[in-house]
Amino acid sequence: MPKMKSHRGASKRFRATGSGKIKREKAYGAHINSKMGRKKVRGLHQSALVDSTQSKKIKRMILA
Repeated sequence: MPKMKSHRGASKRFRATGSGKIKREKAYGAHINSKMGRKKVRGLHQSALVDSTQSKKIKRMILA
């Protein structure tokens, strides 16, 4: 039986923390930031955690 391969797109977007939670980057922070406030842009640069309802699915993709 062949090896299970990790989902390459998911493994580039998500990282596992030391406690096993999944970390992600926030959306809408790449460009067209001139019309946003500075506070909002700074907030978009911070990472966030994946919701618990999706974490099992993403763990299977990146840790396979």
